[in-house]
Amino acid sequence: MKLHHATADLFIPDGTPVADALARATHLGIGAHQDDIEFMAMHGILACFDAPSPRFGGITCTNGAGSARIGPYAGVSNDDLCRIRRAEQRTAAQIGRYSFIAQLDFTSAEAKVAGSPDLVNDLAALLRATRAQVVYTHNLADKHDTHVAVALAVIAACRRLPPAQRPARVCGCEVWRNLDWLPDKEKVVLDVSARPNLQAALYGAYDSQIAGGKRYDLATLGRNRANATLLESHAADTCEMAAFAMDLTPLIADDTRDPIDYVTASIRRFETDVRNRLAARMK
Repeated sequence: MKLHHATADLFIPDGTPVADALARATHLGIGAHQDDIEFMAMHGILACFDAPSPRFGGITCTNGAGSARIGPYAGVSNDDLCRIRRAEQRTAAQIGRYSFIAQLDFTSAEAKVAGSPDLVNDLAALLRATRAQVVYTHNLADKHDTHVAVALAVIAACRRLPPAQRPARVCGCEVWRNLDWLPDKEKVVLDVSARPNLQAALYGAYDSQIAGGKRYDLATLGRNRANATLLESHAADTCEMAAFAMDLTPLIADDTRDPIDYVTASIRRFETDVRNRLAARMK
């Protein structure tokens, strides 16, 4: 597997040969930064944990430099932080028993180049080498520019594959913006109630983020618990924790669909829902 950066890291936790480790992956998380996979693709990790098949694989696109840091990490340089975060991502892959974890080592600036050609090439090569049926990535309404760039690169990479080899489902998940606003019939509701101890261990692998000043672990658990309870006002909860995702599959199935038009259409449907609800109460 030849990737754009010589510093890219491909780690196989159980030592299986690279080609086999890639080929057995059925669920794939593709995140911008170290820890994004765990915070947004827990559904896939749980579905594959401790099973010979399906198997979960991960791809982290950037090197993780420039994140917030205080406390014990206040004086850590960007280069040292990159090394720490790379090791944390490897640890998470071991805890979650991933089939593989690829860390592509792009800078955020590189990932945000219009069209991200080098990133798209790497993602397309990895997608061809796997048999991913489900892909989890960032949603198109995320407010983090690098996350949006990665989501667009994932769509472009999937479109490089022949239609028969493309993932059957692509989920755009919550990180830097909740998807509570998405009309209910458009929400992909992912049950992430299982193995809370495993989830805590995976989140806890990222000490550089948690002790470094961002309680992503508590925030993600709180969001998922809130999603499960606040999804439906007139029915009992059907799960303890839920993650919401935007269905990006139509953009993979049809190369002519424009991502901007696709997500703004959902926003307009949300606007219509709010307007109609208000209007009905004001008559």
